[in-house]
Amino acid sequence: MDYFIREIFEKKDCSKAHKYFIRFGKGDYKRRFIISFNKGKNIKIKSSFELANVFVDFVSSLKEGLKFSGKILMKEKVLGEDGKKKGGSFVYEVFESNLEKFENAYYYLIDTNSGDIVLKIKKAIPKPGKNEEKIDDKFCVIEIDLKYWEKAREKFFWDVPECKKAVVEHEVVINDIVLPKDVEDPVEIRALAKRKGKIIRKITADGKEILKETDFEA
Repeated sequence: MDYFIREIFEKKDCSKAHKYFIRFGKGDYKRRFIISFNKGKNIKIKSSFELANVFVDFVSSLKEGLKFSGKILMKEKVLGEDGKKKGGSFVYEVFESNLEKFENAYYYLIDTNSGDIVLKIKKAIPKPGKNEEKIDDKFCVIEIDLKYWEKAREKFFWDVPECKKAVVEHEVVINDIVLPKDVEDPVEIRALAKRKGKIIRKITADGKEILKETDFEA
């Protein structure tokens, strides 16, 4: 799975990015999709809640056979599994799972620890809102051995200059909601409606700030 932010900035297919913008209405949203790294004896990468699924996909790509424990939110019921309905999702508690039964999760709120790969994700996603000061930029945390750095850099920090630590955050400006044609169901309209606007990517690398901007529709 490619990183949706990179796909948007490189003008690739944005269809996979759509689900990350459903929570946004028209407006200006600062400090979104926050991700940072710190290089020391190992690599520590932190992010806001939006990147939970991307983090799970990334660590899974580093090593086969990882087992995960925690909570998984699914939009559809998983046959043979005991899940609790909460809001618009089914919540499943998993222990040492290989995730085969839980593909295309709404949110993975799970942990893993294989020694050289550690992932920790908090267990309750925040409610939608515009208060950027309250955004938890440590909702997801990865600690990985230095040997995985090039893969992490290629995935998340492809445009960040060489440095010891960096923080990348995004300002999402939604100017228009593009409604689907020939759809009448309000739930389906909300799910399919595309957000149109721009994203401003702010990189702070060893104290030096870099700004990038692109238009998008997803």
